[in-house]
Amino acid sequence: MKKVKVENAVGLTLCHDVTAMRDGFKGAAFKRGHMITEADIPKLLDLGKRTVFIWESNAGELHEEDCALRMAAMAPVPMAHYTGPSEGKVLLMADGRGLFRVDTDLLRQINAIGDITITTLPDHYPVEPGMRLASMRIVPLVTQETQIIEAENLCRERPLLRLLPYLPRRTGVVVTGSEIYSGRIQDRFEPVVRAKLARYPGEIVGVTLCDDDLDMITKAAQAHLAAGADFLIFTGGMSVDPDDLTPTAIRQLGAEVVTHGVPAQPGNMTLLAYLGGIPILGVPGAAISLPTTILDVLLPQIYSGERITKADLIRLGDGGLCQMCAQCHFPNCTFGRY
Repeated sequence: MKKVKVENAVGLTLCHDVTAMRDGFKGAAFKRGHMITEADIPKLLDLGKRTVFIWESNAGELHEEDCALRMAAMAPVPMAHYTGPSEGKVLLMADGRGLFRVDTDLLRQINAIGDITITTLPDHYPVEPGMRLASMRIVPLVTQETQIIEAENLCRERPLLRLLPYLPRRTGVVVTGSEIYSGRIQDRFEPVVRAKLARYPGEIVGVTLCDDDLDMITKAAQAHLAAGADFLIFTGGMSVDPDDLTPTAIRQLGAEVVTHGVPAQPGNMTLLAYLGGIPILGVPGAAISLPTTILDVLLPQIYSGERITKADLIRLGDGGLCQMCAQCHFPNCTFGRY
């Protein structure tokens, strides 16, 4: 790469985009590969460019656009595509709905190499088609190829980025509470859970109201399982009071309880369990009265098919406190990042 005064660059070819920012526009005024003409000189000077860079092949060096293309190739993502390179970078765009996963340890290793910068949406982020997922570029116009090779070697061992499609689920819902079962108050959870699950593929196989009776709760869940449910949601009786029977009923099913209680609010008393490969959620009452709780954080991962671990839930503590904004912007906020 050679630096040349613009007045002496006529007939030479740019090896980089020249960016312009004016009147709300930001983009490439001159693209890489453009052959400079006499008419271009005043335009370049107006952009503050007294010199431009002309490509010279040097052993072991890669141009920024070639680096961007190599980085895109090292991190392919089904259900997404890369655009560019433009202004030295490539963008990863979502083609479908799903849960975006980032190997954060691997990302830190790659960004520590030197000139490489890769920025992404947070790990566990629910995405829609057309969303920007990641941007990749190097900082200088050229870098040593050894840096790109190091990043490529790291990505051969495990994927850097994934977009997991939502899988259809058949959900059984068990609502507990003597006050609801007896008809003294109207159940408000069913419309809430129906609205939340409507965002994901699948169906609700049934909703059962139960008294505060351990056998009734357990049998209701077993009936949903017999009807083909592969996801169970319980609500009511989720505190640690002795007469709150839902956690006991979940254990009586034979489920392995991952946790009862998560470091996140609202939804602190959430219970997560698995019966074989069937996820089970015990949902506290906050889900009825608040627009966003930990239920909204966990549903995308459950529908992606990835098993939630205790370690996942522990990481909720950092960012697990909802700010209770007057207008909820979830997931475009700090809540539920893990």
